[in-house]
Amino acid sequence: MGSGTPRWARALVGVGLALALVAVAAVAGVRVLTERYDRAVARGHLLDDDARRNRTDPEGPLNYLLVGSDRFRGTADADQRSDTILIVHLPAGLRRAYLISVPRDLLVAIPPAPNGYGGGQDKINAAYDLGGGGDGGAQLLSATLHRLTGLEFDGAAVVDFTGLRRVVDLLGGVRMCVDTEVRSVHTGTVFAPGCRQMDGAAALDYVRQRYDLPDGDYDRQRHQQQLLRAMLDRAGQTDLLGDPLKLDELIRAVGDSLTVDTNGVPLEDLVLALRALPADALLGIRVPSSPQLIGQVSYVVLDDGGNELFEAVRGARMPRWAAANPRWVSPL
Repeated sequence: MGSGTPRWARALVGVGLALALVAVAAVAGVRVLTERYDRAVARGHLLDDDARRNRTDPEGPLNYLLVGSDRFRGTADADQRSDTILIVHLPAGLRRAYLISVPRDLLVAIPPAPNGYGGGQDKINAAYDLGGGGDGGAQLLSATLHRLTGLEFDGAAVVDFTGLRRVVDLLGGVRMCVDTEVRSVHTGTVFAPGCRQMDGAAALDYVRQRYDLPDGDYDRQRHQQQLLRAMLDRAGQTDLLGDPLKLDELIRAVGDSLTVDTNGVPLEDLVLALRALPADALLGIRVPSSPQLIGQVSYVVLDDGGNELFEAVRGARMPRWAAANPRWVSPL
């Protein structure tokens, strides 16, 4: 993006809000749009008290939890497992962002929950359901991650994938590059190799697939990271500031898609702190782990390098870890 182009979606990286498409070209514009966005999104208490940082400094380092689910608000569905779990880490100075994808089948110890769940070992994506979904599910998931990683979070967001599809459509679709043939188990669509423009339904269908891919769920994680980058790129190319009606529609769609917890920090402060984040600042990180069959159930088990990754995040050593572990790093 050129220096005169409005910079969009800096809030996306900072608060882990994959849909926070807010212009930060000028301070006045930030204030107007963030006020409108702030009123549009739902607020929740998404972090367990033990997993919450006592005080967030918008200058970093920052850690945010991003959860993607098809069923969040107003649902009584018995199965509310989280489809996507991302830890967004920004070192102090906010010049780089690491999108750490947590495998959904990772075997973890889930602590007890206030709703009566007694705790036990399970796949990490079960924590959201075992906590009752909604705020309680997000809290139990954050508590599970805190126990696993030792991290304290500066905020969290739950993204409704149905709403995300609408936002992609309002952006005019996104350009995605398919590196190996993918057949959707949900729609039967075959995504042939090559780059193409995808609407919201196609993009969400594509990034949710994991079966018959060379690296299974690891490929799915990478594709979801690529979608976030594609949204960033598309938002930067779209003159939404010049189309107030479409901008209002987009902000409403964002609001319908998110429940957020910013740990008491005004959204405007985060946007202003992140306005200088470079366009090429995103790195996708896979948690070092491997699949394992336990009791006829397929799990993902953390490698020793996984603990080293979380130690690097806690100790502000991510650049060094990423340089030493290129296998688990993907530029986005």
